[in-house]
Amino acid sequence: MRRFTAEQLRTFATVVEEKTFEEAAPVLGVSASAVSQRIKAMEQSCGQILLRRSNPVEPTDPGATVLRLAKQIELLTVESERELTGGDQARRLAIASNSDSLATWLLDALASVPRDERIYCEVHREDERHSSALLRSGSVMGALTVDPQPVQGCSVEVLGSTRYFIAASPDFIDHFFPGADGLPHMLTEQRLREAPVIQFERKDIMLDDMVQLLAESHGLRPQMQAPRVYIPSSTQYYRSVLLGMGWGAVPDLQAEEALERGELIKLVDRPIDIPIYWQRWTIDSPALQTLTEAIRATAHARLRQ
Repeated sequence: MRRFTAEQLRTFATVVEEKTFEEAAPVLGVSASAVSQRIKAMEQSCGQILLRRSNPVEPTDPGATVLRLAKQIELLTVESERELTGGDQARRLAIASNSDSLATWLLDALASVPRDERIYCEVHREDERHSSALLRSGSVMGALTVDPQPVQGCSVEVLGSTRYFIAASPDFIDHFFPGADGLPHMLTEQRLREAPVIQFERKDIMLDDMVQLLAESHGLRPQMQAPRVYIPSSTQYYRSVLLGMGWGAVPDLQAEEALERGELIKLVDRPIDIPIYWQRWTIDSPALQTLTEAIRATAHARLRQ
């Protein structure tokens, strides 16, 4: 196959970012028809379909490889220009983060990057069990994940663990687990079946672990059919538990003071520790290295080691 040109790779990455040929056209300064012709030429060159013509468009598996190549070349080109000209061109890095890290410590890491580095991050929110998929697709250059197995072309390091406690508000306990004298000693399978649980989103795999741990800690069978309240925001998830809308697993980075003040009560003494890993492209990028160092330092200060 013929090698892709820089123009073709930029076109491909722009189409994926802008979601449609029509939206990509003004960014590239050409017509939508010209954008389509460039993508077709790339597919003819490699003999594979690179984009699904859905709305929005999506890269195929071969397209994910091309997208990763396009993003890497774009970043390395800017890095080279800075080194050769002594300029201060801005670097844009796309990373993936789970909501709890974003709500508790990741912004501190991003804010610690020196301003004169001109490194600007595009953060994709994704569950920590699924964020490595964004690395595989080429959508991001680094990701916070629970997966210790490195994605092809990436390195991985453990940053520490996020600790969660299963907890509820005192009034929630009084209503759904009465007679507990402020502590959840009166849990029964019937009461667990009736007590609502806060779920982050429908693919929140951690919920099943929470239900299992809560039931087993009290010698009961897990009640998977309990009512569920969906709150797709880390900050609002925590607030919904604090307001008594349901029980849930809250990070100690958010809930430590509320637990000390008695505004939240642990339903299980044993915590849930979730290890967090940082995966990043293995390319020689000063910007990506600077960001990695900032994330590593902040995580080591805030997460459990």
